[in-house]
Amino acid sequence: MISKKNFGDYSRTHISDVPANTASEEALYFKQTIPKFPEEAVYIYSFKLNKMIFAAGWEEVLGYRDDEINMLAIVNMSAPDFAPFSHDLNDKALKFIHGKTKDLEKYSFTIELKKIHKEGHEVPIMARVGVYSSEEGKITSIIGRFQVNRSLIFGKVMRYAAYGPEKEKFEEELNKALFYHFAISNKEKEALALVAKGYSFKEIAHELSVSHSAIEKRILPLYKRFDLKSLTHLVSFAYDNNILP
Repeated sequence: MISKKNFGDYSRTHISDVPANTASEEALYFKQTIPKFPEEAVYIYSFKLNKMIFAAGWEEVLGYRDDEINMLAIVNMSAPDFAPFSHDLNDKALKFIHGKTKDLEKYSFTIELKKIHKEGHEVPIMARVGVYSSEEGKITSIIGRFQVNRSLIFGKVMRYAAYGPEKEKFEEELNKALFYHFAISNKEKEALALVAKGYSFKEIAHELSVSHSAIEKRILPLYKRFDLKSLTHLVSFAYDNNILP
């Protein structure tokens, strides 16, 4: 069994190493009804049953058979430089969503990272995890999609985004929890891209239809997070670390 020692305190109580029975009626139904693109691996994990209930495409993407891949393995196969952040993001996102009771299927998050193939080499992945089903205001299962993306260029800064009815609050909570990681959210990146174009905070606020203080909350914390002293240095840092194209 794969150790849970590196996982967040919250996640370790909700994840198991039980793989899906790919021959089950449920798994065969998912195989027929859930679309999958080339070089994409998909899973559905049931919190209700505490096991994987569907897996497809994993041998093509990361070298594991669909009947052997499990939730612990998926979380644990992140490349060493991405693992701490990936573990914390999974932990904090799951905790946030578990605190919601409405429109649960609309919540998801994405992360760009490298996963370790069964043969040992790194694979650039765009991963998206979201709620697949719920009952009486509680999550019963999640769905994950891992798409190989060879166009990803990685620096030392992790990139992620949050989605859902309370998107702003979701991302804000993740930003607080992940502050001491070298990471940037989609909202922060969006505002920083406009800074790089020479927009003032007031102009950015108008462009994004948010308040001036909302832009300050997105940009100013980046100084401390990346140990920078000015907007000029922040923009330069963003280009050097492939945050901005």
